[in-house]
Amino acid sequence: MVKKTILTPEKALMKIRRMAFEILERNKGIKSLYLAGVRENGLLLAGLLKSVLEEIDHLVVTVVPIDMDKQNPLSCSLPQGIDFKGKVVVVVDDVVNSGRTLLYAVLPFLSFSLENIQTLTLVERSYKTFPVHVDYVGISLASTLEDHVCVEVKDGKLAGAYLE
Repeated sequence: MVKKTILTPEKALMKIRRMAFEILERNKGIKSLYLAGVRENGLLLAGLLKSVLEEIDHLVVTVVPIDMDKQNPLSCSLPQGIDFKGKVVVVVDDVVNSGRTLLYAVLPFLSFSLENIQTLTLVERSYKTFPVHVDYVGISLASTLEDHVCVEVKDGKLAGAYLE
């Protein structure tokens, strides 16, 4: 199968930088923010986003992992001992295909009285089977059900996004 490059690493970092500015604009005046990354690639993106946010603002950014078994997404879990009450949380994933993963990733936060919960993805497919709205999108693709979109990571670094 031939891979078509959607985003080079450089373009992906430009998208992440743009989304960081959008987060700051939408959340003007906050002092801290949680970035909750869906393991593995969502967590990597959250880390990259944290670096950019801290570079351009004096915001305190905490990255937390969301552990999820994709076969049993209701077992989704957050780290113990963190109280998200009154906090702003941005749930981060690499690709929104059907919307299922992002929908389940938001669920554990519903037991907290958050100030706000937002969602972010590097690549969003236009065809979703779950009713998920993504607040911050790197790039949107018109795609079919047969298309597979992936974000590749090599040696802990973003290697690009591809359509297969």
